[in-house]
Amino acid sequence: MGTSLPPKEANLFKVIVKSYETKQYKKGLKASDNILKKFPDHGETLAMRGLTLNCMDRKAEAYELVRRGVKNDLKSHVCWHVYGLLYRSDREYREAIKCYRNALRIDPENIQILRDLSLLQAQMRDTAGFVETRRQLLTIKPSHRANWIGFAIAHHSNYDAAMAVQILEAYEGTLEDDYPPDNERYEHSEMLLYKVTLLEESGAPEKALAELNSKESKIVDKVGLKELRASLLVTLNRLGEAEEVYRYLLDMNPDNYGYYEGLQKCLGLSLQGTDGYSPEQVDKLVELYTSLQTQYPKSSAAKRIPLDFLQGSQFVEAVKTYIEFFLSKGVPSLFSDILPLYDQRGKADVLEETILQIETTLKETGSLPGRSEREPPPTLMWTLFLLAQHYDRRRLYQKALEKIDEAIKHTPTAIDLYLVKGRIMKHAGDRVAAAALADEARSMDLADRFINSECVKRMLQADQVDLAEKTAVLFTKDGDQHNNLFDMQCMWYELASGDSYWRKDMLGKALKNYLAVEKHYTDMLEDQFDFHTYCLRKMTLRAYIRMLKFEDTLHSHRFFCRAAAAAIRCYLKLHDTPPKSSEREEEIAIAGLPANERKLIRQKMRKAEAKAKKAAEEKAKEEEALALSNAKSNKKGSQVTKPVDDDPDGEKLLQASDPLEQGIKYCKLLQENSPGALETHLLAFEIYFRKKKILLAFRAVKTQLKLDASNPNVHRNLIAFFNMVDNLPAAETAREKLVREVIAVERESLSILSNQSLQEVNRAFLEANKDSLLHRAAAAEVLALLSPESKAEAVKIIEDSVDPSVAAGGAVAAGVGEWLLKDCVAVHKVLLTSLEDENAASRWRVRMADLFPYSTYFVGPKSSAVVGTATQVPCSRQFWHPFEL
Repeated sequence: MGTSLPPKEANLFKVIVKSYETKQYKKGLKASDNILKKFPDHGETLAMRGLTLNCMDRKAEAYELVRRGVKNDLKSHVCWHVYGLLYRSDREYREAIKCYRNALRIDPENIQILRDLSLLQAQMRDTAGFVETRRQLLTIKPSHRANWIGFAIAHHSNYDAAMAVQILEAYEGTLEDDYPPDNERYEHSEMLLYKVTLLEESGAPEKALAELNSKESKIVDKVGLKELRASLLVTLNRLGEAEEVYRYLLDMNPDNYGYYEGLQKCLGLSLQGTDGYSPEQVDKLVELYTSLQTQYPKSSAAKRIPLDFLQGSQFVEAVKTYIEFFLSKGVPSLFSDILPLYDQRGKADVLEETILQIETTLKETGSLPGRSEREPPPTLMWTLFLLAQHYDRRRLYQKALEKIDEAIKHTPTAIDLYLVKGRIMKHAGDRVAAAALADEARSMDLADRFINSECVKRMLQADQVDLAEKTAVLFTKDGDQHNNLFDMQCMWYELASGDSYWRKDMLGKALKNYLAVEKHYTDMLEDQFDFHTYCLRKMTLRAYIRMLKFEDTLHSHRFFCRAAAAAIRCYLKLHDTPPKSSEREEEIAIAGLPANERKLIRQKMRKAEAKAKKAAEEKAKEEEALALSNAKSNKKGSQVTKPVDDDPDGEKLLQASDPLEQGIKYCKLLQENSPGALETHLLAFEIYFRKKKILLAFRAVKTQLKLDASNPNVHRNLIAFFNMVDNLPAAETAREKLVREVIAVERESLSILSNQSLQEVNRAFLEANKDSLLHRAAAAEVLALLSPESKAEAVKIIEDSVDPSVAAGGAVAAGVGEWLLKDCVAVHKVLLTSLEDENAASRWRVRMADLFPYSTYFVGPKSSAVVGTATQVPCSRQFWHPFEL
């Protein structure tokens, strides 16, 4: 039927539209009822009623009504527009675009539909369509500023900065000379700066600088103007003028590291390559920063930057002055500030000598070296605090604990001391004691959210999940821990919790936490949708472009990569060891028992299952009642309560029909967004190797070889792949023969194989890396794979490994070696799982307990895993327990 209505009903239809826009949904439904009583098949009313119901979270009814409306009035642009809005609300953007295009076929100049379509095209990065839609909007309404700006941004997003500049210039031609008025000068200023950045991006820095100078009076952001001018002058190699600008900026903010870097570029003193500064450059830098320190005596940046390039006696004197100043001031973050210096050769030794000298002088005279005035008592405490962190960084855990204990004895009320001691214990391998220390620090200031979060993190690392949840609840809204942390996108908690459940072999809960992190990134992508209109309206154009570029690389963020990689490992483990059904577990439990006992056990299991089901139903009812009461108490009444989680333990996630296919979904995201990470391709190999997708697995191996051919995991995968290929049954189909031929050709091109047998390649690998523990373990695994009868020889390869520092001078007595604890744990797991030698694993555990005396994994003599040890951490609440492996 047609879209026309009698005047009375037409007015009611306007009421529906207005009610929807003002979120008065009940009023809109009432108006739609009045229309549908007389015209039950009116398409536009049905569509608007469905859209209103969608806002009230009645989606099934909404879709049914909107589809009826479209069916009844196929030639109504309103129906198609509403259908698109419905899809857009469910993030079905491609379907929404189809609906909008259908609406535009009926009403091609509808501004609202064109605007909505342009938003979706920007969201989906359909840059060509985005340009065309914005062109249509500008043609229909050229007097609107947002249409000009949107057209320019569309061309910019389509990699045509020059055209975007022309559009902005054409827009400026429509303005009056005295533009802008006072109420629009900020927006116009942002547009001018955006135009300058476009000119620079289009390869016209001279025009950009001329534009900046000519419009300087109309630009409000003077700091941004100066920074942009300095950057353009450096690009144009007008270094003298750029130097003046950077010095002006330093007068404004002498602690901005970027300004110092720019000044160095102007003076030809920037770092080139990885060779470091030449002696001549160092001399000039010393002269530069000496003058800057005189000019800006309160600037910490002017004092800190020289520590990166100074060497020898100059470094000793500079770092001594720097450390003494901040120790005297009592700055807890001093170690974080100087931490990058440990990566430079020889500077860690200088730092140790300097801090020890300060400690000795303070203890003997109460003053800093070379000074007569006495320091306040906290200076010694902060010195011990810094020295403990220094020893921790160098993995001298015994010394680190001695110094931090001395600091605690000096000032037992300093919370930072307990946090650092907990960090030391974590690095030493005693995560349970680390959690105890973090809880001790938390109890000293119950109102500090950071300390509470640090404590929760330590508890999760010690696999004390229940205690961590109770502690996290203290700072969540209404005690709703999970929903509140999820709403806050608290990814560190979800990752730490997922890791803990993974270690406890609770894959369902682990997956639920990892996938929650993935959901956050999906939400971040969706959240950008609101900014497509906001940024045009507020004219925050440069920030908008930066946001779009950030969103394009969002899935390369480290938290997402960690969560995706962990989820893939869960799916791999789920594939290797599928969960047993309840019936299967029941049969295993009663196998071999007499008939009467089997009957009793079955009855007990049925009762326990019924009891658990009833408890779950009661809990769900309580949550539903609570949600209902919250909804009734809500004054607005328009907000929808959150749905109750029907799978809190992730049991449904474990029922995936094909776990590897689920893993492939996240693997592809990693391959698209983190192709340079070795772990991405290691995981890809694990999946495709299990799926028997030979070419994809080989592609992953080749990429691994390009990234790091000497990595032990790459060697293990390389040999495992070709061993699998060599043992495949004879090819039967033409496709299989073709795959074999491709692999054979590629095999000859790999120089690492050099036409050798796999055994010879493994022996060469072992010989080339005989001093590396992980490489020896990989070679041992490969030997056991290629020759199962040689497991004893493989075990000997591992047991013959010697820590270089131990071999050099008995580092076991000091409790430290060059081997890392995590590597030794990995080797222990190799002995247990791959080589299946419990005796060798036991011998390795005893050996590592001497090298890592604080490790609970190896039950070291000084760890909290040894009950009653005198070296347990003195805390008011001793809640740790022997670490369960």
